[in-house]
Amino acid sequence: MNNMASFITSFEGNSAAVSVAEGISGVLVKKPDPEDIEEISFAYNSPNESMNIVENSDVLGTFSRSVSVSKEAFEKAATLNITIPFVALFRFNNLASDELNSTVLGNEVLAVEMGTNIYNLRDNMSIHFRDVTYEGYPSCQSWNGEGSRPNWTDYGCETIQKGNNITCQCSHLTFFAILLAPPNVTISSSDLKNLTTITQVGCGFSLFFLSIVLFMHSLLRKTNASISTRILIYLVIALYLLNLSFLINNFVAKEGNAVGCKIMAAAMHYSMLATFTWFAVQAFHLCLQLHVGGTVAIPHYLLKVSIISWALPAVVVTVLLILGKYGEQVIYTDNPEDNVTMCWIMDIYVHYIVNIGYYALVFIFTFTAFIVMMVWLFGLKRNGQVPTNRHGIGVIMGLCCMLGIGWGFAFFAYGVLQIPAYYIFTILNSFQGFFLFIYYYRSSHSGQTASGAQGSNSSSSGSTLKSSLDIFENPYSNRLENK
Repeated sequence: MNNMASFITSFEGNSAAVSVAEGISGVLVKKPDPEDIEEISFAYNSPNESMNIVENSDVLGTFSRSVSVSKEAFEKAATLNITIPFVALFRFNNLASDELNSTVLGNEVLAVEMGTNIYNLRDNMSIHFRDVTYEGYPSCQSWNGEGSRPNWTDYGCETIQKGNNITCQCSHLTFFAILLAPPNVTISSSDLKNLTTITQVGCGFSLFFLSIVLFMHSLLRKTNASISTRILIYLVIALYLLNLSFLINNFVAKEGNAVGCKIMAAAMHYSMLATFTWFAVQAFHLCLQLHVGGTVAIPHYLLKVSIISWALPAVVVTVLLILGKYGEQVIYTDNPEDNVTMCWIMDIYVHYIVNIGYYALVFIFTFTAFIVMMVWLFGLKRNGQVPTNRHGIGVIMGLCCMLGIGWGFAFFAYGVLQIPAYYIFTILNSFQGFFLFIYYYRSSHSGQTASGAQGSNSSSSGSTLKSSLDIFENPYSNRLENK
């Protein structure tokens, strides 16, 4: 590969087929006339078939495999002291496996050489695999040729998957392959259809009640809302965006627009991370109220938590968007015809680190806060301050929704309990908007009742627990006032 430039200068003719060794073949093309430089494509139908030079890009769709090198790549080669611009495409059918023993689609590794390092292309080099059968997640990877075994990386390459068609768009020229990662989730087509139906209906159900909460807040309590209420409203907004983006996601994925799918995936990921963060803020706020015994006196408290909750997810999503981690993802079932695509994170490791890792931290914090609040609630019940068991159940469900405890069923589902956990999660998530609406309505009603009680009897405590849901507004206030 490194001696191609010297070989080209002694080579007569403008193109030739090359057979280096068993399992290694290729084709090279010279462009001696600068005015003749245009994009050039190579195409073939099987790994054992010779490669064709294709000048008419309209016929590329008739081949199962094709490689296109842009005009910009030739122009860069011409400016880097290359005597005669050329491109050589080699196909390796017996290249050694990497240390991870990765599965290579078709066992084909392609190498594109132009006699110099070509990188940072704006008009990317593209590789197309059409109507191919495979299992797993395809990922376009490159290797710089150093070392005795490949060291694959997805840096500089973008994977575009549309059904059985895979396109790699890379901003540099080197060795390329499409690696297949095994599907991390495989469920039956019937379970997928059931879960999809429950989720779509549940998201619509939650959106309806979340919309009512936002409407009530804008009309009734927007001007005089407490910090606790405003934090709740911000959580409602994040959940509203998450449910809405999930419902839209499927329609965007079906359009097949790569840019639109990336934007959709980024929007849904942002709303999910924002929701997780507001879960943590809710837990922090409840614990802080218990600690200080009522009103939080931190200067610009709401502004500080708002900046963290809205800006931190935006930074993460922006970085992943720049790195090209969003796109179409396939949800595999036992019937390939029922596979479903959605706009989401394509890198499974990013999903584990950013989503599961972040939620694990949030879950530990919120679950701890949940236990603390439950201990406190049972203490109130023993003292007769919680009127009925019905109110206690409402408190527990309200806490679970505000702290996102139910999300743990989705993120920590493994083994034989995976599918049941998914069903539990989708059902609980369907009622999340409803329980938040109930909490908001009762807390608003109890707040008005408490205000009326203060006006009629100045010696009585306005913070007295009129309902079990009112405890979140000012916990421990009774104890302080009774001292």
